[in-house]
Amino acid sequence: MDGNGRWAKRRLMPRVAGHRKGVEALRGVIRACAERGVANLTVFAFSSENWRRPQDEVTLLMELFMRALENEVAKLHENGIRFRVIGDLSGFSERIQALIRDAEALTRDNTRLVLTVAANYGGRWDVVQAVKKLMASNLDPADVSEEMLAQQLSMADMPEPDLFIRTGGEQRISNFLLWQLAYTELYFTDALWPDFDNAALDAAIASYRARERRFGRTSEQVRAAS
Repeated sequence: MDGNGRWAKRRLMPRVAGHRKGVEALRGVIRACAERGVANLTVFAFSSENWRRPQDEVTLLMELFMRALENEVAKLHENGIRFRVIGDLSGFSERIQALIRDAEALTRDNTRLVLTVAANYGGRWDVVQAVKKLMASNLDPADVSEEMLAQQLSMADMPEPDLFIRTGGEQRISNFLLWQLAYTELYFTDALWPDFDNAALDAAIASYRARERRFGRTSEQVRAAS
């Protein structure tokens, strides 16, 4: 969800105003995904590299995160949405960690949509922590497989993403779900995140639907199997 700061700057507003508008945009996208039958939505809210931003902005982002947890989770629950967070939660305050635990417990059995928030998350961190878990199990290196490593990742219980959307005009992954995105369709848009609305989401989904997903096979094989 990229472009909050630039959205605010273009309007001569402080960056935090863009982040607040970004929360509104996220609320709309969650609703739109649920209405369109999307089963899983994962959003990159705060990367492990974002701590490098100016301290006042980081402090405001943490305040926004806490307020969102306090104010939005009940609405998610009412709408049958499961909420979960992936990342190194030890970097957050005790209050935020407690709110996350409570939100995950409250919404655990909801099935309409699984909303996963990646916070203090990095794809490289995810792979490293998975490797550490395998090493701690005293597994023989000769027995290690892709499947075993995947089972230790933060998204082990979720299907691999079908579609990756990045707003804000940048065309890179930026350390997001590096393992899981191996065969994901990538979609980049110049729209800044606060401007990403239902029409923009539909355009991304339309682009995805127009693509042929081969997973290493030929087009002829795909057509024969369909």
